[in-house]
Amino acid sequence: MATTALSTTTLLSSRRNPQHMYFQPSSIKNEIPRTVHVSVSKDSFSINEESDKCSSLLVNRRTVLVSGVSLLGFPGVSLAVVKQGLLAGRIPGLSEPDEQGWRTYRRPDEKSGGHGVGWSPIIPYTFSVPQEWEEVPVSIADLGGTELDLRFSSSKEGRLFVIVAPVLRFSDELGDNATIEKIGPPDKVISAFGPEMIGENVEGKVLSSSVAEHEGRTYYKFELEPPHIFITATAAGNRLYLFGVTGNGLQWKRHYNDLKKISDSFRVV
Repeated sequence: MATTALSTTTLLSSRRNPQHMYFQPSSIKNEIPRTVHVSVSKDSFSINEESDKCSSLLVNRRTVLVSGVSLLGFPGVSLAVVKQGLLAGRIPGLSEPDEQGWRTYRRPDEKSGGHGVGWSPIIPYTFSVPQEWEEVPVSIADLGGTELDLRFSSSKEGRLFVIVAPVLRFSDELGDNATIEKIGPPDKVISAFGPEMIGENVEGKVLSSSVAEHEGRTYYKFELEPPHIFITATAAGNRLYLFGVTGNGLQWKRHYNDLKKISDSFRVV
């Protein structure tokens, strides 16, 4: 039986077992086709080669997820355990365009992104955007951190984002049926949460504020400058919802009406 040579690239190093496993696929010749079974745990790493009667790549529940690259470098052997449609923030939620070319986004019920054990599922929200707007990945490095639930962007018009924050972060008296009125009046809400939306104090930046009601739920609406941004705030269940729509100076000037229409379309359903 041919022997697998060691390459100069480390495949994986166990935290508790410092030994490194190396593979050089090009050195394997005249071998019977094999399926490689990989088992990764927090304490060990093992690889067992079996005959071609076996046909699955086995990875236990503590496996490190690998996407897009073959785990061992063998042609046709990859770890296809990540599906784009199942990643938090990436489940499609957009409708087909309407007659005006606008699409409605509804947060999918299957989307993850809760705030840990003991929290109820996030109540879905909706908004509408022009057809060219697309969802983009979120990162904990973004403004809003782990409470950033969604981002959309258009290179032509601007950006939007949704922050969903547990109300217990602000008060332990709001319960599981919070309203924006219980959290506070508009000036208190924008002073407290505006910095999370723009990354700086909002004093002197609020151009306008208003209060609207849709289907029994109250929404606080603000326009700030600088930076140019519309902010909508409401509460539902045990969470506060903050919806921001922003753009640079040129985008704001050319597409102000569309950006305001996006902001005004936000609803928690």
